[in-house]
Amino acid sequence: MTPRVVVSQYVFPEAVDQLRRAGFDVEARNDDEPLPPEQLQELVRGAAGLVSMLTDRIDADFLASAPDLSVVANVAVGYDNIDVAAATRAGIAVCNTPDVLTDATADLTWSLILATARRVPEGDAFLRAGRYTHWKLAQEQLGADVFGQSLGIYGFGKIGQAVARRAVGGFDMTVRYHDAHRLPRDRERELGVTYAEMDELLATADFLSVHAPLTESTRHGIDATALARMKPSAILVNTARGPIVDEAALVEALATGSIAGAGLDVYEDEPTVHPGLVEQRERVVLLPHLGSATASTRRRMAAIAVGNVIDALSGRRPRTLVNTDVRPAVGATSDETGA
Repeated sequence: MTPRVVVSQYVFPEAVDQLRRAGFDVEARNDDEPLPPEQLQELVRGAAGLVSMLTDRIDADFLASAPDLSVVANVAVGYDNIDVAAATRAGIAVCNTPDVLTDATADLTWSLILATARRVPEGDAFLRAGRYTHWKLAQEQLGADVFGQSLGIYGFGKIGQAVARRAVGGFDMTVRYHDAHRLPRDRERELGVTYAEMDELLATADFLSVHAPLTESTRHGIDATALARMKPSAILVNTARGPIVDEAALVEALATGSIAGAGLDVYEDEPTVHPGLVEQRERVVLLPHLGSATASTRRRMAAIAVGNVIDALSGRRPRTLVNTDVRPAVGATSDETGA
């Protein structure tokens, strides 16, 4: 019997064709709106493989309703939408798409740092409204310096390190980082960064950039207490996961001047955004989760995800397997595993 593969939301046609050329029976939705959980469960019933998106909730109940499922391939580097422990217990491989989006997300982080510090969206809106009538010394959009300032990075995986390289090499910044796992000293010297405890990171950063994974320990890691420890002139940037930042506390910090600004690409209850953030018009830049949104990056993400499904259902170990201890094994060897 030909294995059936479900693609939960729209992916690029070449990715769907890749699955069909591999000989699978493919049911691909041509819609980018996520299905309600019960409808997605019904769609996946009887399927051996699932290509999922971050907006699909793959919890223990979902997995229990899909006894034929062997692999879930998330088109994202993150997988906090999937109950990995439940999948592992059920013998289901979970895969992600790491590495391919590192530089795109680091570039987007820098877009937010610069746009917020230099008040670029405000200047654009000011000009389009016909309000720019002459140059003056004290312009309405006076911003903050970036070159030579202090950058704090919360979460120092591949994306955090890519942001640090741009800061040190391009903007001559002092870079401190905090992570659950400190790098070896020689790697810190190579990158030109210094490890800091969280209190020091918060107190010294002119810009604080969030790149931690979403876990129980990082959820609301940037809360009212953390924000109060930051400089009044500081700018917060988050391109990681929305719930790491307590949005209500951030709104209050911005309103009271506890910090100067924020650039956000992710939100606590995405796609809903706290109305207090939407109302902010100065030194607050809001983007609709564009971190990996370059045409080539998104296409490579889709290709990696369907490649993982093909490998798993062909008896090979997926290249970016998250739950490497899953049983039954889905292949014995691989040149690369995901992290």
